[in-house]
Amino acid sequence: WLPLTFKIADGEWFNPNRAQIKQITRKLHFRTGILHRSMVVSDVEGRETRLESQRLASMDNPHIAALRYQIIPLNYDETITIRSMLDGDIFNAGVARYQELNSRHLEPLLEESEGNQSSLLVRTNQSNILIAETAQLVVSVNEQELKSDFETVKLPGKVTTTFQIDLHRGSTLTVDKIVAIFSSNQEQVDHPLSDAKELLSNRHSFDLILRASAAAWKNIWDKIDIGIKGDRIAQKLIRLHLYHTVLTASPHNKNFDAGLPARGLHGEAYRGHIFWDELFIQPFLNLHFPETARSALMYRYNRLEEAREYAREFGYQGAMFPWQSGSSGREETQTLHLNPLSGEWGADFSTLQRHVGLAVAYNVWQYLWITEDQDFLENYGAEIFLDICRFWASKAILNEESGRYEIAQVMGPDEFHERHRDATEGGLKNNSYTNILVAWSFQRALNLIETMSAASKHVLIEKLKLSNEELAHWQHIAQNLTVPISNSGILEQFEGYFALDELDWAYYQQKYGNVHRMDRILKAESKSPDDYKVAKQADVLMTFFVLNEREIKAILHELGYPPPKDLLRENFSYYFKRTSHGSTLSRLVHAYLAHVLGDSNLSWHLYTEALKSDYLDIQGGTTKEGIHAGVMTGTVFFTLRAFAGIDLDGTILKVNPNLPTHWRTIRFSLNFKGCRYTFIITPLAVKVKVDGNIEKTIRVHGEKIKIQPAKWHQETYSEEQEG
Repeated sequence: WLPLTFKIADGEWFNPNRAQIKQITRKLHFRTGILHRSMVVSDVEGRETRLESQRLASMDNPHIAALRYQIIPLNYDETITIRSMLDGDIFNAGVARYQELNSRHLEPLLEESEGNQSSLLVRTNQSNILIAETAQLVVSVNEQELKSDFETVKLPGKVTTTFQIDLHRGSTLTVDKIVAIFSSNQEQVDHPLSDAKELLSNRHSFDLILRASAAAWKNIWDKIDIGIKGDRIAQKLIRLHLYHTVLTASPHNKNFDAGLPARGLHGEAYRGHIFWDELFIQPFLNLHFPETARSALMYRYNRLEEAREYAREFGYQGAMFPWQSGSSGREETQTLHLNPLSGEWGADFSTLQRHVGLAVAYNVWQYLWITEDQDFLENYGAEIFLDICRFWASKAILNEESGRYEIAQVMGPDEFHERHRDATEGGLKNNSYTNILVAWSFQRALNLIETMSAASKHVLIEKLKLSNEELAHWQHIAQNLTVPISNSGILEQFEGYFALDELDWAYYQQKYGNVHRMDRILKAESKSPDDYKVAKQADVLMTFFVLNEREIKAILHELGYPPPKDLLRENFSYYFKRTSHGSTLSRLVHAYLAHVLGDSNLSWHLYTEALKSDYLDIQGGTTKEGIHAGVMTGTVFFTLRAFAGIDLDGTILKVNPNLPTHWRTIRFSLNFKGCRYTFIITPLAVKVKVDGNIEKTIRVHGEKIKIQPAKWHQETYSEEQEG
């Protein structure tokens, strides 16, 4: 819907890639969602034109988009021709390595035009989703609306509208393009084209659309904003990340059957697929947009039957969610992967990252813990959770010799290690992260069942045919699952990891400089990362990011593996130096764990790298292919979790601030168990206010504080307490 350009007299159509640009300014206003561009351009005859444009996708009405295009001749009088287009003949070309894949996904069905209004209807060529656009042009000169003679040309997949106007130097021609967009996969949309036309049947003013959208954005920012004083860069980047998070998962998502794509809505990388990155996004949504968080979980519930079928296909029970998911719920992961360093294709075993189901289960648990949404628990959440547990129970095999259960044919979050050394088949045995999260899931399954009403519990047990014997079997696995651990308390990433070769990090860093993708480097040298102690990102340490050290120790005790006192410290020391950080998520996870361990310098270094990762495009051009939604939202939640010290693990909210030394203030709001809290935190004080009319209790540095409703309460503390 965006194409709109002009030409002067019989000159060429304006193309910013070919024109002589004398001045240019582009601004994206996070607070209003408006992209503004200002240019002064010159043609071959020396005619100078100022161009001003504003465009937005309405946050007030997700079916409306608008563009205002203004043309001001600076040194000439001439006839100007405007050309506007609805273009369905588009293709995906944003990711170079996808060039040889099918890039055209739209089939044109209908082109219409009448006066200043044009319409286009297309259909996706695999999923058969109808998409309709109707555009309306409003033309004015010096704020006086004009009636223009519009000419249209209709071609398959394109509708072009043109008109001419005589314009004098200094005059301002304004073209407002208002567009309605509907698709057939949205609720209550049966006829997208009719709905688009009907929406524009009433006059829509660009200014009114802008004001309504800006007001909707204000309501959002009032909920989500994190105000930081003392660090301008962190402030701007946090707001950048908040902006992208809201675009990916806006309050409107509650009405859509949509998950949380790993690369947001901002590029073609990963083909829009959904992985496990919601593990890093969901915590933020729980605190600010619980309905959107619920919608993301409903995306999984709506594909539960496909996950069950996927499990049956491999001989398992329960629900096995795919590593890469799309609209259908089937496995979308490729089976071959191109190494850009060697130019060779190799087997891709990443479908074996079955831990994606554990991320779904954890997100269900966290959503229920934060929101206490009993309806979701009894009608959807418990069913998802229990079916994931059933899958893992069917995958855990008893080793008669050891008397312990084992889980094989999986990959952990690391991704560099796809199979055991010298093995021909993909998959690893007894990945510590996976097995500990499985034990945790079995324990929490009973907790979920106990919190259900008797009637709902009976209905669900009958639906799943879940017996007491099966539940007892889960608990037996939870008490007898294998977790490989050394005598010194180092959790082995998977069985056999400790026997792998050490990597000469200094050699490879000197030779290649950037060693983030050591897997590709090794394969290009005809070696295999499966032979080395090298990880792309946190694997064992991911366990400590999801669960706290106390929980992990309790699970290990239950399993009969007495952990050392400094379990996290020992494992962090071992694995951090063997990690290449080939994923932006890696810096985020290690930053948080360094914070927990009290290493503020390392934590800050990794946090700022994660914070700047897309802004500086630290992964060699991948940002233009799509932002990394997990690390963007993850850094926002990190800021609250680590620096503001928000602890959500208990039944009451706990706050243990530990601000960076140069931060003077942080201000934010959040929802916890049905109550909205607003905080202003300085190095030596916490101010808090709660909405509603009920007194609340929180803990600040361990001290219980009673907060009266709708009144600010301030709690001061000493420098020794802070941090």
